[in-house]
Amino acid sequence: MGHRFDPKHVAKLDNPERRKLLPPEDILNRLDVQPHHAVADVGCGPGYFTIPLARMTRGRVYGIDVSSDMLALLANRAAEAGLTHIEQVQAPAEHIPLPDASVDRILCSLVLHEVDDLDQTLAEFRRLLKPGGRVMVIEWEKKPMEAGPPMHERIEAVELETKVQAAGFQTDIWRPNPQHYIVLAQ
Repeated sequence: MGHRFDPKHVAKLDNPERRKLLPPEDILNRLDVQPHHAVADVGCGPGYFTIPLARMTRGRVYGIDVSSDMLALLANRAAEAGLTHIEQVQAPAEHIPLPDASVDRILCSLVLHEVDDLDQTLAEFRRLLKPGGRVMVIEWEKKPMEAGPPMHERIEAVELETKVQAAGFQTDIWRPNPQHYIVLAQ
């Protein structure tokens, strides 16, 4: 497992450079969120993607994070935005306390390199998804660069795609910028 992101560095999670590399609305369009969908943002942090997701659906949006500090920031941002259908869930990605087949879409951005058990996390995503559901995983390319976690904590795109397929999903890979890759799965 990699180190967990330190909440005192929260400013790194929403800044102009990140918005240029990973513009939330452009990225989320590929997830095809519909107005009635229930969505889980696993490793939501302060809501970089959670808030835009909540604007795309009237269904329940679950902001899931291990950090109570991050969830408090998300709650404040949701309240400021007038979004009342976001529910904060404190839990690790491997054991999310939601019922089977309870969400239509799952987003997991820049988190899988931190989990204790990648296979269990992917099995949990499968358990949570309704039939026909989709998952979007965003991760760091495994190559030297200034930003992101140490190289030894990153997951090669082909390795992650193979694990996602082994968990029972069909996949596509998309590279929105030179630093990140996205595995789209259904």
